[in-house]
Amino acid sequence: MYQIISHFCHISQYQTEDIYTYFRQASSDQNPIQFVNNFLERETMEKAAERQRVLLQHLRPSFTSSSLEDIESSLSASICSAGDSAAYHRSSVFGDDVVIVAAYRTPQCKSKRGGFKDTFPDDLLAPVLRALIEKTNISPAEVGDIVVGSVLAPGSQRASECRMAAFYAGFPETVPVRTVNRQCSSGLQAVADVAAAIKAGFYDIGIGAGLESMTTNPMAWEGSVNPRVKTMAEAQNCLLPMGITSENVAHRFGVTRQEQDKAAVESHRKAAAATASGKFKDEIIPVKTKIVDPKSGDEKPVTISVDDGIRPSTTLGDLGKLKPVFKKDGSTTAGNSSQVSDGAGAVLLMKRSLAMQKGLPILGVFRTFAAVGVDPAIMGIGPAVAIPAAVKSAGLELGDIDLFEINEAFASQFLYCQKKLELDPEKINVNGGAMAIGHPLGATGARCVATLLHEMKRRGKDCRFGVVSMCIGTGMGAAAVFERGDSCDELCNTRTVKNQNFLSKDTL
Repeated sequence: MYQIISHFCHISQYQTEDIYTYFRQASSDQNPIQFVNNFLERETMEKAAERQRVLLQHLRPSFTSSSLEDIESSLSASICSAGDSAAYHRSSVFGDDVVIVAAYRTPQCKSKRGGFKDTFPDDLLAPVLRALIEKTNISPAEVGDIVVGSVLAPGSQRASECRMAAFYAGFPETVPVRTVNRQCSSGLQAVADVAAAIKAGFYDIGIGAGLESMTTNPMAWEGSVNPRVKTMAEAQNCLLPMGITSENVAHRFGVTRQEQDKAAVESHRKAAAATASGKFKDEIIPVKTKIVDPKSGDEKPVTISVDDGIRPSTTLGDLGKLKPVFKKDGSTTAGNSSQVSDGAGAVLLMKRSLAMQKGLPILGVFRTFAAVGVDPAIMGIGPAVAIPAAVKSAGLELGDIDLFEINEAFASQFLYCQKKLELDPEKINVNGGAMAIGHPLGATGARCVATLLHEMKRRGKDCRFGVVSMCIGTGMGAAAVFERGDSCDELCNTRTVKNQNFLSKDTL
């Protein structure tokens, strides 16, 4: 019998002995030739399956140990069916993508004289937090953390107000809350922090939000400044008024007053058009509040549902009459700078697998985030450095980005970044920006995410990737890349690589 198996298999002595042992253990009555045929067929199938396993691991290099346990269910699919998607850059397993299922904001209102001048900060945040829960029907107890970006209020006080807002919104005591402050990017930083925590497995659902009441907490330095600051230029420049940094950018890079005023007119025109056409209705949560008459003290209940700083009739002639605010012979005015505002925004993030399980529509996919440092004296150039970093991290090029939301802190820096990166003006702030809508510091990042994702959804297949970016006080920039929620599938998530340098059907 041994000789029959050895002669038939033409295999090594060790393998022959192995098969002979299996034969003896299985059944001495079996036909040895049929047994060897069955054995080799089974061995061949196992090797083929192992090859498929290796191929799939190459195609999906970031499998975790838990996802590898489920890979057996994928082995029946033909690798060739992936087509050229094997040449796409992937940064995570499909189900592990961090996605946005809802993003809302309050209207943005003029500080001290707008619709929220008599509204407490926690009453600004609570409505957008509540909207996330009500519109998605998720249980508030499922939220692993609420992270709120905020800048001007004392840290402990604002943290308490945010915790109070969560209770007003219907969250149970088991849901934690914290604040984050990276100046003007605080709202975006909050979203990025939540995305990172979900990615790390700390929790599956989280909220990144932003809040600022510049009526309640005006911009001011409290206490004395360390005299050591005079010994270092970079440290001293951290204290420059933001308007002076705008003047520095305009002077150093040749951004004219006329260019700045024209950008402001365009911002108001686009924001007014977006409001008139109802584009902002999908992202704005009306806020029930009160307006107090400063003379009589009488309170009037109101519902604020639109941004109140947009001036549709703004002209170049009107803006040309305004005097520079920060420098006598400068070009930065109240008209070509962002508006001081009150507002809040909130973004609900979770794992894609969980969103699919709950049947929630996916508004967007969080791809990458980058924060960078720049010279504090020209802090406005931040987006020109942060955007390329975030886009490269996503495996993309600037030309792949279909929409940009770049915060218009000042027209000078906004225009510089646009020129420096050679961005198509038709892709940037298509519904206006902070010069018209307003810039409540801590809330701006969350507001921009909501504005970007809802516009991407409206544009559909013609708009796949978007970027949110802003400059940051003391000399920084931040940017994040998002993908439209319905634009990717399990096998591809970014642009096609023209040169087939990765494993694909052509090499199988």
